[in-house]
Amino acid sequence: MSRLFSLLLYAISYQLFPRRDTNDGRLKRTTWGWTICLISALLAVATAVAQAEAQSGEMMEEEASRLGEEFGIVVGAVDEAIQKELHLERPQGVAVFEVIGNSRADYAGIKVRSVIKEINKQEIRNMGDFGRAIKKAMKECNVTVGTYEPADPGDPVGWGVNFHFVGCKRD
Repeated sequence: MSRLFSLLLYAISYQLFPRRDTNDGRLKRTTWGWTICLISALLAVATAVAQAEAQSGEMMEEEASRLGEEFGIVVGAVDEAIQKELHLERPQGVAVFEVIGNSRADYAGIKVRSVIKEINKQEIRNMGDFGRAIKKAMKECNVTVGTYEPADPGDPVGWGVNFHFVGCKRD
């Protein structure tokens, strides 16, 4: 990042301090100096944005997992393998791998192999969505979690949509 910043400063200084034209001796600024300045600025911004996204994306997934466990579930992103196993149309949502006993999620009736699709009417497409929604929801007393859940083995209907009311945590 500091290298890009240095290039940006060089490009700006090149533009601010004109050079002498060898043909007639007059001072002039080159038009490509502005091009270098613009490209350097764009590269610096793009690099900063990419680094911020990478850091927040990695951190967010770990944080989302930790918050899920605090809520009472072990979760992971729905990838293509989970999509095939659970016969989902798209690899979206967050899969529940484990429900921790005596937790808010357990009391609400959230089941293993469920796919969380919304929390408090906020759509959950990935772990980032889940992390943001569950962090906000855990500050509230009452939460609604929408899931797709597998039906019982003898049920011919198949998957069902369920909404779980998660009440206040009681000690």
